[in-house]
Amino acid sequence: MAARPPVTAWDTDFDVLDPSYIADPFTIWDRLRSACPIAHSDRRGSTWLPTRYDDVTALAHDIEHFSSEQISVIPLEGPVPEEPVLPYGIPPISADPPLHTWTRRLLLPWFSHRRVESYEPMTRELCASLVDGFAGSGRADAAAGYAQQIPVRVIAHILGVPGTLADEFTEWVRDVLEFADDPERRRYGFEHLVGYFVTEIEHRRSAPGDDLLSTLLHTEVDGEPVDERLVLGTAALVLIAGVDTTWSAIGSSLWHLATHEDDRRRLVEDPALMPLAIEELLRAYSPVTMARVVTEDIEFGGCPMRAGDKVLMNFPAANRDPAAFDRADEVVLDRAVNRHVAFGSGIHRCAGSNLARMELRVALEEWLARIPEFGLEPGAEVTWAGGQVRGPRQLPVVFP
Repeated sequence: MAARPPVTAWDTDFDVLDPSYIADPFTIWDRLRSACPIAHSDRRGSTWLPTRYDDVTALAHDIEHFSSEQISVIPLEGPVPEEPVLPYGIPPISADPPLHTWTRRLLLPWFSHRRVESYEPMTRELCASLVDGFAGSGRADAAAGYAQQIPVRVIAHILGVPGTLADEFTEWVRDVLEFADDPERRRYGFEHLVGYFVTEIEHRRSAPGDDLLSTLLHTEVDGEPVDERLVLGTAALVLIAGVDTTWSAIGSSLWHLATHEDDRRRLVEDPALMPLAIEELLRAYSPVTMARVVTEDIEFGGCPMRAGDKVLMNFPAANRDPAAFDRADEVVLDRAVNRHVAFGSGIHRCAGSNLARMELRVALEEWLARIPEFGLEPGAEVTWAGGQVRGPRQLPVVFP
């Protein structure tokens, strides 16, 4: 694959896959907010990058001019099949009303507070078992060996698919989201993920279970069964959106606690602080950037956007905006007023936010209960993924 040319000017030539952006986007956002709060780039077609809270939330709420039909920050390259496998995309996240409205309504009961409470015991047992597996060794990869092992198994449980396939699911999701410069690998992951669910749907027609996939397949809307291609897209969404995003949040939070001793010890000594701390860690290390497509020529924030342009919904930058948050560049564990948009804003706000919060809370509680003192392994490399979802992929830590 060809090497990307270096960024020469972040306001007119940004690249969200640039190594410096993945390693430290915060400094770049700070510069852009004061110099060019909505940056532009032609690297992958005409694309805009807002960095202010008010701009990002306004864009998120304007569904008339900014469509969700193409949400990938880096589109999947290659020839487009005449008959797409997922003609409806991955609703509701990739749909506009009215399709968005009723597909989201189908999902919400599975991620309600009450339903999420029923997932907590198995999540806690899983987290405890994972930590117990390496607690006696004095070191671990807190990303690959812990954070990345949790959401994929919880989502598999919800979909009614075997948790024993967690490694395969993990690789497919990573292929789709993380390897933007490798179209062949991205397509491989996408095709295998879709192919798996095609087989599962065929099986559930005659042998439904008590799971989300079976429920979607045997649901009627306005007296008609839900199109199986739509069920396929929604199943793919639940796996993709519910895995990488949450493990990135867990991994980033563990990275923070490994590098900020005072915060780590404060959480250990005052567990009642955890709910506020979870919201603050989500704000400070928001993992997800989404995309929107401009539907017609429009001027926004002084920028002449054209139909077909892409706008990157930079929720992580919005959450670091000093105009919206006091001490925005600091992690304030007991921040009382925290209107973060880590889960998005507007009609596309994450339907699985209750689940993500629970997984993050339980993952930190079980880790800190067993490993209250830990830090980065000296000399070991911490690696990060970026683009659509930012989070650590290798996080070597050591502990007594």
